[in-house]
Amino acid sequence: MINRIYIKNCLSFKEVNLEFQKGLNIFSGPSGAGKSVLMQEILALFAFNDVKSELSELEFTNNSLEDFTYGIEIGDDLIIKNIKKEKVRYFLNNQSISKKNLQNISSKLIKQLNLKDTSDFESQRIIEFLDRLSSKNSIEFKNIKKLFDDKFKEFSSIKKELNKLYEDEKKIEDLKDFVKFEIKKIEDIDPKEDEYEKLNSIKKSLAKKEKIEKAMNRASTIFELNNSVTDLLQLLEIDSTFFDEAMNELNNIFEKSSDSLNELDDINIEEVLNRIEKISNLQKRFGSIKEALEYKEEKKLELESYMNISFSKTRLEKEFSSLEIEIQNIAQQISEFRKSSLLLLEDKINYYLKFLYLNNAKIDLINKELDFTGMDEILFELNGVSLDTISSGEYNRLRLALLSAISEFDIGENGVLFLDEIDANLSGKESDAISKVLISLSKNYQIFAISHQPQLTSSANQHFLVDKKDGVSTVKLLNSSEKIIEIARMISGESVTNEAIEFAKNLLK
Repeated sequence: MINRIYIKNCLSFKEVNLEFQKGLNIFSGPSGAGKSVLMQEILALFAFNDVKSELSELEFTNNSLEDFTYGIEIGDDLIIKNIKKEKVRYFLNNQSISKKNLQNISSKLIKQLNLKDTSDFESQRIIEFLDRLSSKNSIEFKNIKKLFDDKFKEFSSIKKELNKLYEDEKKIEDLKDFVKFEIKKIEDIDPKEDEYEKLNSIKKSLAKKEKIEKAMNRASTIFELNNSVTDLLQLLEIDSTFFDEAMNELNNIFEKSSDSLNELDDINIEEVLNRIEKISNLQKRFGSIKEALEYKEEKKLELESYMNISFSKTRLEKEFSSLEIEIQNIAQQISEFRKSSLLLLEDKINYYLKFLYLNNAKIDLINKELDFTGMDEILFELNGVSLDTISSGEYNRLRLALLSAISEFDIGENGVLFLDEIDANLSGKESDAISKVLISLSKNYQIFAISHQPQLTSSANQHFLVDKKDGVSTVKLLNSSEKIIEIARMISGESVTNEAIEFAKNLLK
């Protein structure tokens, strides 16, 4: 449960420092005083809303959560803190924590019930709850559900592959022609991985050919002086071996260069340039010649698959059919577990409906087409009629019973519930009924709610008044006499009458 909150500089609130007890904690006050702002900021401490305050902190008695990542053990008190400067920083027991991780932890500690959200009767949401409840009560269900999830993933993959084959079959000839065209484009060029570098080398050599030939012609005159140098060395009685070897090496270089230049005579420069352009275009499209060749092989395999599409389709259809039967059998087992959990949920809903002057809620599982949730769909009825035909008052009370029942199973004893606008626009009878449900819930839960009606407010274990003067909002815990005045104000308006005061006293009794 939440023991204490501290909030500093939150919109119209300068400072809030409150301590809480178990049971029902009600916030009331004039319109625009800041009740919703305060409630939303408390939820922001749990990372469920955007932080508006400069600094906020709460202390939480933990009776159920264990998280080894943050060193949390059952029974440890938790301190959650938010600091907002350029950005919001979140802390759990003085350890920095991301908003997402804090929200994941908070979802195991608290639950919000918002009557403006009408998605709670959606079949998928109730199915998800039934699976959570079944998993909590049965290890066997956990294993079966995991098997179903794994098999359905495989089933979906095969179905996707089959659908692609069906689509491909309709346009198979066009696909074949396209793949053949792609393969032919690369095969016509027939590139080699290192060809581009070799062609560029040839291009450079051709560009220098004329200059090399002229330079060689000029340099060749050195050989005419070969004998003269040899004669001089002999006269000087110097061994001419070094000179002879150098001249032989130079002669070899000239001969090799001459052969290379002769080979270039047979090369068509236009053909080289055209070839470079084709190879370059392939590289631009695929990134490299290696990737172009890999693409060609992929397309060859694709073409082969198109040629064998009938065989592949038959094989997949058999596999799909066999897997579908297996998954339907697993889904049927899951349904049996869900039916048992559904009875628990239905009993708990009807328990709360007694307080709300309603009864006979009936929930059935009906078959639907197989999907990732199984083959079950929820059918909700009240007194034998569908929810589409009941009144809005009945709908809201039934929904409160559903939310209360789910909350009891989901967060267990000693959880914390936040109720947003729970008794807004309700009649006195409906508000009285809701207060009875919340009184029952508050035996096991700490509840925070904003109240607009005297019936619920008079049931509070702690009653906080939110007020605003000169643009500054304040909140205070009311004593017995102050409770009477505030409840009387809710009954008669700003001009509190003696009759309203007497009525408030009777409600508190």
